[in-house]
Amino acid sequence: MSGAIETPRIRLRPWREADRGPFASLLADAEVMRDLGGPVDRAAAAAKLDRYAAALVRTGVARLAVETRDGTFLGYAGVMPLPDGHPAGARFDVGWRLKRDAWGRGYATEAARAALDDAFARLAPSEIVAFTAVDNPRSQAVMERLGMARAAERDFTASYDRFGPWHGLVWVARRP
Repeated sequence: MSGAIETPRIRLRPWREADRGPFASLLADAEVMRDLGGPVDRAAAAAKLDRYAAALVRTGVARLAVETRDGTFLGYAGVMPLPDGHPAGARFDVGWRLKRDAWGRGYATEAARAALDDAFARLAPSEIVAFTAVDNPRSQAVMERLGMARAAERDFTASYDRFGPWHGLVWVARRP
């Protein structure tokens, strides 16, 4: 991917150095990060942004910055490659995380749909998964609005150093 993915209201684009502050603020918000063990510090946020930028260079897909058409930072969304042997049993996943003042406006669904469409068109995987915490009904609703199919048989538990065991509920999008 060389440029941006645009929809009528938003743009998904590669990361810029100027995004580091807004990205760190997003990940420092306790409510935004509630389903992933709570807020993270600036160093952890910088490492995550670096991983996203490197994945884009390496694979052509990654979590991308999401902004309004006038350039207001909203968060991130995009398709990422999963590591070999990931318990969700797929090669790619789609995910998103938005600032609280962007919640409830359809941005997550719009951004995820654009990322899915782009990845299916360019990479042609047979499926892309999404997963979320049991206690994250907002993301579960986005997955339903995207038309993803619930795949309970692929739910998994992973252990994270930062906050211990995490149970992921899995949804699947299949190539159109």
